[in-house]
Amino acid sequence: MSKVEFIHRFEPSSEPGRPPLLLLHGTGGDEGDLLPLGRELSPGSALLSPRGRVLENGMPRFFRRHAEGRFDEADLELRAHELADFVDWARERHGIAAPFALGFSNGANIASAALMLRPASFAGSVLLRGMVPFVQPPAADLVGKPVLLLSGRADPMVSAANAETLARQLRDRGADVRHEVVAGEHGLTQNDVDLAKAWIAMH
Repeated sequence: MSKVEFIHRFEPSSEPGRPPLLLLHGTGGDEGDLLPLGRELSPGSALLSPRGRVLENGMPRFFRRHAEGRFDEADLELRAHELADFVDWARERHGIAAPFALGFSNGANIASAALMLRPASFAGSVLLRGMVPFVQPPAADLVGKPVLLLSGRADPMVSAANAETLARQLRDRGADVRHEVVAGEHGLTQNDVDLAKAWIAMH
């Protein structure tokens, strides 16, 4: 059993060779939110979908924040390690390979933080509307870790400069980053789905 338990859903793989996906919802979501997206993006993949353990005005999140865009970085670090411990436990229990962490918004931010802090637990990441998690990011060896970052051109929550900084931080640590800016705001578009599906299929 993991040191920290997450309410979660697990769907086993129905197609050998497809990469497992760790699905990380946005603020107010739950363990069921991204399952349809996971099935669409990588049909037949094992899907592991936990619910964030922090509540903000009754809404589940993966870590605390002081205000929009201002993260409680000490809590973020703690929660990222908890998530990686959970992933390690789930890999052993279900016999799956290291998953790609696929996160939206708050889920993308915990995904990038966990990748930097515990790279061995993840194959890579798909970051949908992700932003910089740490003002001073940890040193990390992300060589061989592919990352797809999809940003919205008119996103009111994540500035272009912030998204570009995240991409640079990941590249500086050796990750193979593809950063695409799509027409849209903070919500996902069909273009996001098409880009993510094609990217996952290559990995």
